[in-house]
Amino acid sequence: MMINTHEQRIIDAAITSRRSLRAFLPDPVARDDIEAILEVAARAPSGTNTQPWKVYVVTGARKARLSEAILAVYLDAEKVREHNEEYRYYPVTWVAPYLERRRKVGWDLYALLQLTRENKAGMQAQHARNFKFFDAPVGLIFTIDRVMEQGSWLDYGMFLQNIMIASRARGLDTCPQAAFTQFHRIISSELALPANEMLVCGMSLGYADHARVENTLVTERAAVSDFTSFLE
Repeated sequence: MMINTHEQRIIDAAITSRRSLRAFLPDPVARDDIEAILEVAARAPSGTNTQPWKVYVVTGARKARLSEAILAVYLDAEKVREHNEEYRYYPVTWVAPYLERRRKVGWDLYALLQLTRENKAGMQAQHARNFKFFDAPVGLIFTIDRVMEQGSWLDYGMFLQNIMIASRARGLDTCPQAAFTQFHRIISSELALPANEMLVCGMSLGYADHARVENTLVTERAAVSDFTSFLE
């Protein structure tokens, strides 16, 4: 199927307008829209068509209970030490340019929220908003079978990207969240996940609250010339 210039621009706009938003309106998202987004996303490629993704959609009271269970631990200095990620999302040793990029996005967000380095309580409260899905009406929890290897995790990333782009095409926004991985045991218990499933990440889904200052954050991207080599 050929894609014309107009369609190309629509696709590009859906990709380039995707941002990780951190404040959502309470407006509900129709189940039909969620199912349509996931159906589109499932067209992501995967090695030998293994389709390694599993999705749990949490809304309403179920989402609230999950948030409360995580926050009860996260806000307790003693209990939170008992919870660690099952896999390393970030490197053990940070090097340039990744450390500088990480610091910049963090401090740019805190600057918008007028949070100083000394305001540890304020930063903790902001991070805690992750576990309320930033007030989005829909929370998505993603798992993968423990038998799957690194290639399937690469496939999973394409599936997640498809969800975010398909959401943008419907006027919705998202925030993919690795923050949930620390509390995989709580999530497994609250959602009764099978023992063979490993938490990949969470994601907030809903309509952006454009009145919130944190949603004005636009992260920078390196120029194509910085990460590409054309070899002839």
